[in-house]
Amino acid sequence: MDSQPLVSIVTPSYNQAAYLEAAMRSVLEQDYPNIEYLVADGGSNDGSAEIIRQFAGRLSWWVSEKDQGQADGANKGFRRARGEIIGWLNSDDLYRPGAIAGAVAAFQANPTAGIVFSDVESIDGSSQLINVMRFGPRTLEDLMQFKIISQPGVFMRCELLEKVGYLDASYHLLLDHHLWLRMARHAPPVYVPGAVWSAARFHAEAKNVAQAAVFGREAYRIARWLSESPEYSAEMECGHKRVWAGAHRLNAFYLLDGGQPGAALKAYMKGFWLHPAAILPDWYRILYALLSPLGPSGLRRAYLERRKRKLKSR
Repeated sequence: MDSQPLVSIVTPSYNQAAYLEAAMRSVLEQDYPNIEYLVADGGSNDGSAEIIRQFAGRLSWWVSEKDQGQADGANKGFRRARGEIIGWLNSDDLYRPGAIAGAVAAFQANPTAGIVFSDVESIDGSSQLINVMRFGPRTLEDLMQFKIISQPGVFMRCELLEKVGYLDASYHLLLDHHLWLRMARHAPPVYVPGAVWSAARFHAEAKNVAQAAVFGREAYRIARWLSESPEYSAEMECGHKRVWAGAHRLNAFYLLDGGQPGAALKAYMKGFWLHPAAILPDWYRILYALLSPLGPSGLRRAYLERRKRKLKSR
C-alpha cells in the first residue's frame, strides 16, 4: 500500500438537508491529503441538491436522481470509487477530525485486514453527545452472532468490496451487517482500540428510530441465510444456537427501543432458551421489559439514563 493511498468516501442521501452539509464538511475538512468524495442523492425534494451543488467543485462525482433506496445509492458511489480504501458515511452522520488518516494507518499496520473499525459516538439531532458505542474486537463468529459494529466507523478495502459484490439492495436496515459478514468470510475485521472516527446520529427520522420494530425481521432473514449458505456451514455446525440467540437479542433490543416491551420480552426469552450466555448481558433491559407494563413512576427515565451511562455495544 502507498504511504498515502487514495481514499474514496461515499455518501448516499435522501431528504436529509438538515444534516447533509455537516456530514459533507466532516469529509471535506479532513486533514488527509488524498481523498475523493462521491455523493449519491436519491432525488431529494428538500433542497439537498442545492447543498451538494455548493460543494460540487470539491467533489469527484455527484448525482441527484431517483434511486431504489440507500443500498442502490451507496452502490452507485462504490462502483465509481477509485481508491484503495473506501468509507461509507450516511448523510446524517459525521466523521471526526483525523478519521481518514487513522483508518489509513490502521490498514498499513494490518495488511491482511478486510475492514478496520473504531468505536462510534451517538449524537442527537442537535449534535449533542448521547453515548459512545464501544465494540471491541470482532471475529467472523462474533458477527454471525449479531455482535454489531457501527457502519460510519468502518473503512473497507476496495478490492474486497468488489470481490463480495457490494451491498445487497434487498436489505434495508441490516444491509451493512450483511456486507460485513460477507467480507469477514474472506479477510479479518480489525478493531482499533481507543479510536473514535465517527458519530452516528439518532433522530426521529433515522431508520434506527423510525423503523425500530422491523430490524428483527432482517436479523432472522440473515440467520436463515447463514444457516442455508454452504460458505458458513462449518461455523453454523457448532454455533447454530448462538447465531439464532443473537438474532433474537437484536430483535428484542430494537423492539424495546420501539416501545414494545412485551414483544421484546418474548424475543429475549426465545434467545435465552437457545443460549443463555448470549442474552444475559442485557439483564437490565429484560428487567425494564418486565416492569414497564406496571408503569412505575420514573422507570423509563431511569432506564434511559442507564443507557446513556453504559458504554456498550449492541
